[in-house]
Amino acid sequence: MMVRIFLPFLVAFALFPLTDTDIWWHLACARDWVTPWTPVREPVVNIHEYFQNLVAFVYGLGGAPFLVAFKALLWGAVFALFLRGSFKNWAGVFLGIVLAFIFRYQFEIRPVVLSLLFLGIYWNVLPWLVKGGFSWQRKIAVALGLCLVQWIWCKCQGLYILGPLFALVTAAICLEWRGEKKCHIAFVILFVIVLFAMPFFHGEGMLLAAYPFELLNRLLGLSPSATVFAKEIAENRSPFTLLMEGENFWTSLVMVACALTGFIVSTVRLIRIAKIRVMRRRMAKLQVAADKSLLLKLLSLLTTAILALVAERNFVLFLPVFLYFVGLLEIRSLPTYSKYIAIAVVMFILGLWGRSMTAYDSSFVSCQRVPVTASQWMKEHPHAGRLFNDDRAGGYLAFVNPGDSIYMDGRFIMKTAEFFRQYLHFADDPARFIQYSDSAGIDRAIFPLKYYARWGKVVRVLSQDQTLSQDQSLSQKAKWRQAYRDEFFVIFDRENP
Repeated sequence: MMVRIFLPFLVAFALFPLTDTDIWWHLACARDWVTPWTPVREPVVNIHEYFQNLVAFVYGLGGAPFLVAFKALLWGAVFALFLRGSFKNWAGVFLGIVLAFIFRYQFEIRPVVLSLLFLGIYWNVLPWLVKGGFSWQRKIAVALGLCLVQWIWCKCQGLYILGPLFALVTAAICLEWRGEKKCHIAFVILFVIVLFAMPFFHGEGMLLAAYPFELLNRLLGLSPSATVFAKEIAENRSPFTLLMEGENFWTSLVMVACALTGFIVSTVRLIRIAKIRVMRRRMAKLQVAADKSLLLKLLSLLTTAILALVAERNFVLFLPVFLYFVGLLEIRSLPTYSKYIAIAVVMFILGLWGRSMTAYDSSFVSCQRVPVTASQWMKEHPHAGRLFNDDRAGGYLAFVNPGDSIYMDGRFIMKTAEFFRQYLHFADDPARFIQYSDSAGIDRAIFPLKYYARWGKVVRVLSQDQTLSQDQSLSQKAKWRQAYRDEFFVIFDRENP
């Protein structure tokens, strides 16, 4: 099957350093629960516990290189599950390779990869289970296996709710409600109920059950207090917003184009299927029926396309479903030489990928995004007070230097909207940051200089930039000095009076 040609490309494209900074607080929490010195929202539930234990085990075997290889294999398994029965011609494989290369930096080692892995299992098994037609022993064994998967999923990511929802939709579409035996219908209904109830089979049952709704609130800004998280966190913003703001312009443009294509194609085909069903009811002799598994997949395409258009972080949910339909394309009128053009493009992509690989060092840790050398300096030069850090550096600092309590990390779900607003305001108002650091006992601050560098004003003030005379007096009064600087991070220490 031609999907076997596509999968090695995808696995290769996923071989890049650990650029997502959240992985470090996952690793730190697997060792010992990380508690910043700033207040957190109570109660706290570690919904990523099983994912954290898994990645910590792999990291312990061989460090970051092993973890990078593991995440590449995981993404290969995800697409192998979603693309079964797809990619029946070379044109689909070619388009799949191009899209996988464009969006290769979506293939991070994050809890979402396990969510997609489990959803891929549901994608293949649930329609078969709901349709029935086999022994009760196999039926019960498969159902118990899926319940175990759901139980594990509940402690991997808040997206575990997609499992029961997908099972509910599958039952509504694929189950023969009129002609099926009542015992099988009762079995399917009970199975779906058990999937929804699975969070309560954990000790933190109610907290786990409520988590997806809080996550959705933070993603969409449904409540006034959650609006700041929906607007200010880049991955929570719509691809349309990112495109208008010029962030990763070409990638955002292709992302919007793919999501809109998926939305339009799924909507048109679903309307066509609805019309056919209406005709069928009116004309009993018309023997036209839509394949129920295709109907389920079209609904999945429509839902994930809408999610991808709502927030950039959801595009990774949409991509496997979209590539499944890309692989179903039937293009018959292409000239013969188009194959040679496609081969040339793929070779060019491989050249770009090979060239990008030479830029990575053997550590496979992205020193541009986390303070690799700066954290080593901090371990060798401890301080007495509290640390202020950018959220993306917090997880790495907690992992490599656990003795120094951090200000915050990427777990925004643990923070209130008021705290997050104050944190963002510091970047625009250095005077307020200096005042806060004095009252909070902060005597060390670390800021990024390039990636996600929102702290330019604060860095200039603490560096006593002569172009900001008013702010300069504040920094002199606070007696901050630059203690360390490299290409990507800078550290300031506050001198004792």
